[in-house]
Amino acid sequence: MTAVMPAQRPSHDCIVIGYYESPFDKYEGLLRKYGEASEAYRDLRFSFVDIDGRKMTFPDLLNEVIRQSRPDRIFERETELKSGEIPNLAAVYLTQFLAKRGLHCDYINLFEYEKDRLAEFLSRDPIAIAITTTLYVVNMPVIEIVKFVREHNKKVRIIVGGPLIANHARNFETETFRTAVEDMGADIYVIEGAGELTLSQVVQCLKDGGDLAEIPNIAYSDNGKFVVTPRLLEQNSLDENYIDWSRFDAAILGPTIQTRTARSCAFNCSFCNYPTRAGKLTLADIQTVERELDSMRDLGGVSNVVFIDDTFNVPLPRFKDLCRMMIRNKYNFNWFSYFRCSNSDEEALDLMAESGCRGVFLGIESGSPQILTNMNKAATIDKYRDGIRMLRERNIMTFGSFIVGFPGETEQTIAETESFIRETRVDYYRAQSWYCESGTPIDRQREKYGIKGEGFGWSHSTMNSTEAMAHIEKLFLSIKESLWLPQWSYDFWFVPYLLGRGIGLEQFREFMVFGNKLLALEIGNVPQRQKALLQRQYMKKMREVARDWTLIGDHNPQARAELSN
Repeated sequence: MTAVMPAQRPSHDCIVIGYYESPFDKYEGLLRKYGEASEAYRDLRFSFVDIDGRKMTFPDLLNEVIRQSRPDRIFERETELKSGEIPNLAAVYLTQFLAKRGLHCDYINLFEYEKDRLAEFLSRDPIAIAITTTLYVVNMPVIEIVKFVREHNKKVRIIVGGPLIANHARNFETETFRTAVEDMGADIYVIEGAGELTLSQVVQCLKDGGDLAEIPNIAYSDNGKFVVTPRLLEQNSLDENYIDWSRFDAAILGPTIQTRTARSCAFNCSFCNYPTRAGKLTLADIQTVERELDSMRDLGGVSNVVFIDDTFNVPLPRFKDLCRMMIRNKYNFNWFSYFRCSNSDEEALDLMAESGCRGVFLGIESGSPQILTNMNKAATIDKYRDGIRMLRERNIMTFGSFIVGFPGETEQTIAETESFIRETRVDYYRAQSWYCESGTPIDRQREKYGIKGEGFGWSHSTMNSTEAMAHIEKLFLSIKESLWLPQWSYDFWFVPYLLGRGIGLEQFREFMVFGNKLLALEIGNVPQRQKALLQRQYMKKMREVARDWTLIGDHNPQARAELSN
């Protein structure tokens, strides 16, 4: 009798890797090398608390409080709360984009938590691994992923693309660019800002054994020579390439999904280079958005949608039609988005509330009219003030983002920002030091404002980065009318994720009241003995808050592994 061997599953053409958040202790240690008085480290201090010698980010703190509040239950690593569990939009989008072009693809959502699954994929010899860099500002996460891939498969070709590569290509001359990307250790780099069409061409070329030199928008090494092919602008249709979420497994996706209805930004703020990178604002047709939302509803378990468009409510007539479409279809999603107070009215706000809006991210940036002018912001202080009031009247949560230290900033303009936050009482806020980035419009005005330095370390005619950080610390310790929202793996977008896991908006707020108190002990440099006593009191209160939470379990953490086998 001849034994029948089980058929081996076919290898993939490409595996797309979504997001990797470097272990916090490693990142914290890296920044600490620059000194705890450095601007970068002082900025990071707003994202963790040190309890009994353990530096915990706020997701760590949240998970620890849950463990302590229910000692009789097992709270496993797979069921921990983690913001990156939301499907990585870039990875999902690229996977479907490649599949539509006849390529066999899959994706890894969270590298740190899906290493076993990735190792299984690599054991089957895929043609390529594609690494997205949507949220990366340094090479370190890419280096770690490349190292892992090489350890498990030495012959697979590694492709890296996205904003990190596009920024390197834009900011550096060829040799410096080569040094910057070769530090990552990959094989091919996509330098086009969009890049999805280029990626599909690269994977198809590798599959067919073609010539990479014929593909535009890439950089690679060929027998020691660094090759950069000609640039060709991609114009990929949002209407033709919307995501059909019903093609993906609902058990993997979970209850909170993010999407976009537009590309680029309608404005030209002087601190931002996104419109330069992304090109002219491009909008998806409302019928396209409707088809995508229909596919989310077809999954059966989606309860929260995050629109990541930089200008979701621009243009206003389209935004109103989007809201009316959601109302007409009775999706019953909670939704969250960026929101421009300068581009709204009472009717729009009523439609938002009726269509399910639960929270908005407000890029306010400053409470000073002069600084808003310097930033080339379209909104006025009165528009922001009225917008926040009307949002509150409709029970829509508000998060205000602020920049401190922008050219022209003074102690007086910061006082105006503090007064604005106190008066408007946004639900949550965060203030960060201006980041001096090359390629932004303000960078072209260095002489006008006396700008020197770059990144976190800078000075200009009216302030320097050290002074800006001191003002931010003072703001945090002084403002009691609004709650600070940390950034590391938390941020505003963590809120809809928590809703999907069963933690309500008011429950989250109760937690953050004591979270802010714990953070104030760090920023205020409270003596250790007093700090330890207060930490115990606050942790006890947080356990009491969390004890009654009814957490929705992990959306089948074994589903991915089972689908891979």
